[in-house]
Amino acid sequence: MESHRLLSQQSLFQGPSVEEFELPGADLTLHKSVWVQPDGDLLCQQLVEELEWSQDKISMFGQVHDVPRLNAWYGDRDCSYSWSGIQMSPMEWTPTLSSIRQRVIELAGEEFNSVLANLYRDGSDKVDWHADDEQVLGLTPVIASVSFGASRKFRLRRKDRSLTATDIVLDSGDVLVMRGPTQQLWEHQVPRTKMVKEPRVNLTFRKVRVAA
Repeated sequence: MESHRLLSQQSLFQGPSVEEFELPGADLTLHKSVWVQPDGDLLCQQLVEELEWSQDKISMFGQVHDVPRLNAWYGDRDCSYSWSGIQMSPMEWTPTLSSIRQRVIELAGEEFNSVLANLYRDGSDKVDWHADDEQVLGLTPVIASVSFGASRKFRLRRKDRSLTATDIVLDSGDVLVMRGPTQQLWEHQVPRTKMVKEPRVNLTFRKVRVAA
């Protein structure tokens, strides 16, 4: 897989480094080590223990399968969300999630009102190719993806298959911000791997459009 990396720079001051990627039609910024690894690993453990995880089921080709990871949906009141026929009503923000959200809001400059939490119990858990392009998110949503725990490969490809797929390794404490037409033109996955035995928690912060 090719990596189209344009810029990598380390701040002269204390704080995370920033990486941007030259991907046509995508606007991606990777903030490395927003939380240092020990803090990220601790937050992973806390979130595994604190959040109300569930394993949803999805219908494919006439058969019902368990989603290959655990999920939890948190957000402001009325921030309901649905994907692949699964309807999710928000649970109330926990203190840990609220603290993480505030830091991500400052980093991304976006007022997120909800978060989809994913628990990858080990490398056998995955998410298949998809885009966060649900109508309730708008045409050009800002998605901030926060990783805690085990490092996992985040793979992107153009929906029109015009380019070779790109792999980005997301480590504990990293925040990947996706903007603009990214969800319209690109899709992403987290593939299975036999190399990872530890859990990973991924938080994808979103701004759901709430009906007046």
